[in-house]
Amino acid sequence: MQTKPSLIPAEALPSLAKVKADETMLGHFLDWLGKLAVNLVVATLILVVTFWVAGWLAGVARRGLGRMHRKNPDPTLESFLSSLVRYAVVAVGLVAVLQQLGVQATSILAVLGAASLAIGLALQGALSNVAAGVMILLFRPYKVGDVIETSTRNGTVKSLDLLFTEIATPDNVKVMIPNSKVFGDVILNYSTHRHRRADVVFKVPLKTDLVTVLQKMRERAEGDPRVRKDPVPMIEVVDLSEAFAQAAIRVWTAKEDYGPVRTDLMLAAHLWAEDPTRVLPPPRPSKAPDPSPVMPGDPGHHLFRLPRPRRGRQSGPRSPRSPPKA
Repeated sequence: MQTKPSLIPAEALPSLAKVKADETMLGHFLDWLGKLAVNLVVATLILVVTFWVAGWLAGVARRGLGRMHRKNPDPTLESFLSSLVRYAVVAVGLVAVLQQLGVQATSILAVLGAASLAIGLALQGALSNVAAGVMILLFRPYKVGDVIETSTRNGTVKSLDLLFTEIATPDNVKVMIPNSKVFGDVILNYSTHRHRRADVVFKVPLKTDLVTVLQKMRERAEGDPRVRKDPVPMIEVVDLSEAFAQAAIRVWTAKEDYGPVRTDLMLAAHLWAEDPTRVLPPPRPSKAPDPSPVMPGDPGHHLFRLPRPRRGRQSGPRSPRSPPKA
């Protein structure tokens, strides 16, 4: 029996098998590339949603804590808690992104466990800042809005984060100080106590009547409404030389009036040391808020406070916005 001659030469069969294998590999590569593109798109969406959710939850935590402490708000705790929530959500989102890209959670934990020592050594500064931030939040040496002084800077605290403390210097410069440096050093808080003592040391030439100058300084301190009557102002001579006598006056005042009172006393001492007969203008009024409660009869009492009009559209026959009825 004769066989039909083959239309395809025998030497061409290996090349056709190679073409089919190449087509199969190309198909697998295109499938893998399509899955990778889908995973990248999904991972990008997860990352975007993670950052959005992190910001939203941080705002929710800040507002919720503000409502809990409505009568006594604590901006320091609000800032710290919001940053902690934000970083926690971002960490969870990054793990989800790695899982979407094919990295298993067990592999991530194994790698983190194996590299924990290296990460701890590399991030010991950051971890110490986080620990110092937690200690600052617990012991509260200062809070947002306080005027503090450290070994390097002084200014008003603007925010407390997991890693840094932001302060604004008196010349309005933003300064970021690591929490470990702030907590590990001496902290001077000028806003904790309501009253401060202003010490003014001045020199009086021997040719000037020292007793008259001291008497005028005492009278000016006692007549200043910003100076407290209890404790009473104290004035004393601290040094005496051949050319001049050195005296000091110490008065207690509110922390808001510390700078103006000290400046007023220094200027008065300088002018009266030259001429005790000089007439000076009276002291300025106090800038400190009155700590006494509002009594009935005062303009700020609730019995004399007019009710605020409600915002929005008003309905009813008495509202001027409602159209007249036919």
